[in-house]
Amino acid sequence: MVSGLHATNAQIQLSLMIFLISGGISQLFVGGLLDSYGRYRLSNAALLAFAGASFAIGLFPNLYVLYSMRVVHGVAVAFVVVAKRAYFLDTFTGDKLKSYTSLFSIVWATAPIVAPFLGGYLQELFGWRSNFYFLGGMTLLILGLTMIYGGESARQLHPLRLKPILKIYGSMLRTGDFVLALVINALAYAMLLVFGMSSPFIIEQVFHYSPVVTGYSALLSGVSLMTGGIISKSMIARPLDRKIPVAMGLQVLIALGMVGAFAWIGSAGAAGSAGAAAAGAWMIFPMLAFVAGIHLLAGFVFNNLFSYALGRFTSHGGIVSGLTGGGNYVITSIFSYGMVGLLAIRSPMVLGVAYLLLALLSGLAFGLFQRARTGAVTQREPRSEQQMIRNVVTEEAAA
Repeated sequence: MVSGLHATNAQIQLSLMIFLISGGISQLFVGGLLDSYGRYRLSNAALLAFAGASFAIGLFPNLYVLYSMRVVHGVAVAFVVVAKRAYFLDTFTGDKLKSYTSLFSIVWATAPIVAPFLGGYLQELFGWRSNFYFLGGMTLLILGLTMIYGGESARQLHPLRLKPILKIYGSMLRTGDFVLALVINALAYAMLLVFGMSSPFIIEQVFHYSPVVTGYSALLSGVSLMTGGIISKSMIARPLDRKIPVAMGLQVLIALGMVGAFAWIGSAGAAGSAGAAAAGAWMIFPMLAFVAGIHLLAGFVFNNLFSYALGRFTSHGGIVSGLTGGGNYVITSIFSYGMVGLLAIRSPMVLGVAYLLLALLSGLAFGLFQRARTGAVTQREPRSEQQMIRNVVTEEAAA
């Protein structure tokens, strides 16, 4: 792709950043449109736009076409993802809703596992454009199946009026347990991003392995995340206050073990030192074992709290779905980039310190979450957050 577009690696990587930023920001705002105009038509239009943008990238190999179409990709994905999450909120309740939202995040976690391998094979066999043709074709297939078997899931559409929508956002953001669930999700996912940003230096510069090993390490990270989600789904009936503290406590213990082990080994010296280089042939294995354990528990915590946040409000599924997904993008970026910038992670021991800080912050946030959740239960009626949101809509309709 670099040679095909006559671009640098940094320019190609920028296209991914454009996609992530446009998708993350869009998720914050598309929920109101989906609650007003429905999920079905807008998500189908977004699928068509995504397919068209994919074909355009393949047919017109130009860097600025790539950038502009990646913006279209980001916005389209925001509409589709938020609409499909809202579908679960519209259709299911109780434990069944928790089960399906949990499954949704497990499927989401498979993307970083499957995409690099499938994309690599397509590029090797047919060239880089084949990836975008494949994306476009699969999206059209999904659109066709949706039009055959799908339909509108929203039971009630709300008028698109800025003032009540802003009040609904404000009511959700003033709900302590909902906001803290987003923070805990972000801290869990930040562990993966911190590893993703620091592992190339540690594996390739300190341990002197090839980028292929970095790729397999990323695969291990993704599999661990998905495994944690699967375990979470199997324990969905257990109360949060019993299973989450155990998972967070284990994260702290594993992070402490990682810091202590690599401090004892002596790899905490200057990055790239002769000792670290000599030990690199075997030190990568204990590092990845610690990473797998922490990421498995991160997937477990994330899946539980993500399902909780999605099910916290059901009267405005589009808004809560968008706020949950978009909020996770924004807060995760703050924690992950902040941690990497603060610690300058150049060794496994410092990576362990980053994990430890994130795990401790998660524990603190969960303690506050439990207090806010208890308060929300005791005040559930008649001035619950759900009731406040309904009152906003009723007042606007009366006006």
